[in-house]
Amino acid sequence: MITKTNFRTFDLNLLRVFDEVMAERNLTRAAHNLALSQPAVSNALRRLREALGDDLVRRSRHGVEPTPLALQLWPTVRQALQQLRESLTPGPFDPAQAQDVFVLAMADATASKIMPRLVAILDREAPGVTLRVLPLTTRDPRALLEAGEVHLAIGYFPGVLAELGATHLHEQVPRFLSRRLYEGHYVVAMRRDHPLARQRLTLDDYCAARHLLVSFSGRPFGFVDEALAAISRRRRIVLTVNQFFTAGQVVAASDLLTVLPHHFLSSTGHAAELAVQPLPIDVPRVHVDMLWHRQTEAVSAQRWLRDAVGRAVAQGAMAAEAL
Repeated sequence: MITKTNFRTFDLNLLRVFDEVMAERNLTRAAHNLALSQPAVSNALRRLREALGDDLVRRSRHGVEPTPLALQLWPTVRQALQQLRESLTPGPFDPAQAQDVFVLAMADATASKIMPRLVAILDREAPGVTLRVLPLTTRDPRALLEAGEVHLAIGYFPGVLAELGATHLHEQVPRFLSRRLYEGHYVVAMRRDHPLARQRLTLDDYCAARHLLVSFSGRPFGFVDEALAAISRRRRIVLTVNQFFTAGQVVAASDLLTVLPHHFLSSTGHAAELAVQPLPIDVPRVHVDMLWHRQTEAVSAQRWLRDAVGRAVAQGAMAAEAL
């Protein structure tokens, strides 16, 4: 609970320190980003603790961990600071001069499709910009966007998009916005000399096999299992991993089957060792979307980032058509 604070005497500079510490979860990196000494950052946190009556962050093995109050305050503080920066920055975003750091969350299969061309765009247009790509660990990244931990989440978010669509129908203003980037399809992958690679893969054979599931959350149930459950069938999942790359490595050297995005096969490094079969069950086409918080919609730097991601995807599609 926040103690009563005299806002007239409150030093708003402390909020910049708080925001950077929350973003980095590390006092040394926060101090570097703010061009301050680490003792100065520690002193600012002490003053903020005294003003708010809460520890805000506590030491951890890899840096600092926020308290519940800090997590509650941070989205509001970050949004206010972002709005101030945008208001005080003269003129539009200039990628050629920018030194911004953008944080994106996506799976490795998505990154393999987007990042090479996105990096090429940065090299040409924004050489001072830094990108950080975090592994996507959820099908609902709204909490990450709400907290300001990432600027964009890119992936397959059917549940989120369904909720956003319902929000639009009820004439409410959604807190999150999205843009379709591309559609893809999944295939069954197995080692090239797997017994099931020699014949058409039937539903019975598929269900009887042993499976590896790529699960960002670790939950042993995915969209294929949902489709199987709808027809009263199931498969046996004996291993879950959180990366498509790892899945390709494992099935290339085992009797397990896995489901991979078709476009990702060449990125596994094991394409020559893998056999591919169509899924023996109808599943919806997988659409990959870009998701962001409404509060960043008008921020020119982030508009440029979203445009750059869109161009990277479009260039990849044009290159694929030319093959």
